Amino acid sequence: MCIALGDCVPHQLPQCFWQLAWSLFGNRSRSAFAIVTRNMDIGNTTAEPPGDGGSFCLPPFTLSRLPRLSDYLPSLPSLPNPIDRIPFYHPSDGFYIAPSDIILRNIYFDLSCPSLPSDRLIAYHRAGPRRTVHFDPAAVCAAIVTCGGLCPGLNTVIRELVVGLWEIYGVRNIFGVPSGYRGFYSADPVPLDPKMVDDWHKRGGTALATSRGGFDLRKIVEAIERHGFNQVYCIGGDGTMRGAVKIFEEIQHRKLYVSVTGIPKTVDNDIGIIDRSFGFQTAVEMAQQAINAAHVEAESAVNGIGLVKLMGRSTGHIALHATLSSRDVDCCLIPENDFYLEGKGGLFEFLDQRLKQNGHAVIVVAEGAGQDLIPRTDAQKEEKDESGNPVFLDVGAWLKSELKSWWELNRPGELFTVKYIDPTYMIRAVPANAMDNLYCTLLAHSAIHGVMAGYTGFVSGPVNGNYGYIPIEEVAIAKNLVNTKDHKWAWVRSVTNQPDFLKV
Repeated sequence: MCIALGDCVPHQLPQCFWQLAWSLFGNRSRSAFAIVTRNMDIGNTTAEPPGDGGSFCLPPFTLSRLPRLSDYLPSLPSLPNPIDRIPFYHPSDGFYIAPSDIILRNIYFDLSCPSLPSDRLIAYHRAGPRRTVHFDPAAVCAAIVTCGGLCPGLNTVIRELVVGLWEIYGVRNIFGVPSGYRGFYSADPVPLDPKMVDDWHKRGGTALATSRGGFDLRKIVEAIERHGFNQVYCIGGDGTMRGAVKIFEEIQHRKLYVSVTGIPKTVDNDIGIIDRSFGFQTAVEMAQQAINAAHVEAESAVNGIGLVKLMGRSTGHIALHATLSSRDVDCCLIPENDFYLEGKGGLFEFLDQRLKQNGHAVIVVAEGAGQDLIPRTDAQKEEKDESGNPVFLDVGAWLKSELKSWWELNRPGELFTVKYIDPTYMIRAVPANAMDNLYCTLLAHSAIHGVMAGYTGFVSGPVNGNYGYIPIEEVAIAKNLVNTKDHKWAWVRSVTNQPDFLKV
């Protein structure tokens, strides 16, 4: 639910808030709603209940501070938004977003709560075009970089950044930085225009090329200065966002006229605060094909098991959503939920029962699940990838071997087969589907509007369905783990009837 408080003057906001909430929900009702304020400068607002509040209790909220170039460059010009001059359409009333338009990070409240956590609710500035901008389009020199692994939608984001800057704001100097962060200082920037990127959204991967590692702060910032970039769009996962934080802080320290924004990308959907990362819906859709193939293979064999490994280093969102949407999965294993193989309540006991009942079974395992069960050498325990993450062993191959050993030990001579499918690179290398393409467009345009308005050090993304601007340091450290105590994981358990793997 959305409550617009536009008719309240600033100092009356708390009282208006409580009166509206009280009239709608009463003394002990429960609800979920968001607050969007319009056309008022609210700053950090603390809401208190009316005098007859009874047990009605809702915590106050704090507007998260969004960095601006004007914080350290106070003499920046304030210019009319070039959108006013677009001949194809004219902004209507309410088109421009006011500085006081906010969205709440948490929209769920228990109005009968006897006690509340001490932390305050966080609000973010709403994303969208502002009435004034702090960049003259003729003076803009924008850089776009993609970092980390592949993800459906990367090329769509690049394309929409180029088209949005070019067509909406009239920017003509747009460059792609090849090969990730190292490309700032090791490669020449590639000029981009709408004609060049016209069909990029139909392609998988990234046309700019990408890489992991190679982050050298001094070289990167010096390259930004040398090339004259004053807008930098960083597309990547949590490691990329942490790098963007450092770039932003160094640019701020040097007081450079450069805005830095991050566009969060991770096929695993493990970036926190935002509703989801782009490419995730495509990944779940593609995972369906692998699960369907595994089910056909398992069902067509005597005592057949179809084993599918899906992406998910630290979170099991792809595995969870693919399990819920396929309904062919008998067991879903994710990093957030430990499991064990042997003994009462273990995976082997469950599979033995399922094979006796149905003659086949399908297992979905996220790549980060069960890593503590796989034997490792001392060297493997210390091994890191280019981004500094621990190198994971192949849980799918290990589980396949363990399943075969278990069967040979307990049912020697009986038919048994395990078909192992690893669609990892197929899933992350495909073009984005329709929903992710739309999402990528909205992300790109939200980022452009924020940068042109003079914001910096922020990430664009949907929060509870509304696009907002979030300080990039918050996104860089936030995680989005599967909550195995919530309803969604309970649905998985009800669909699969798998054990909870809790040893009694």
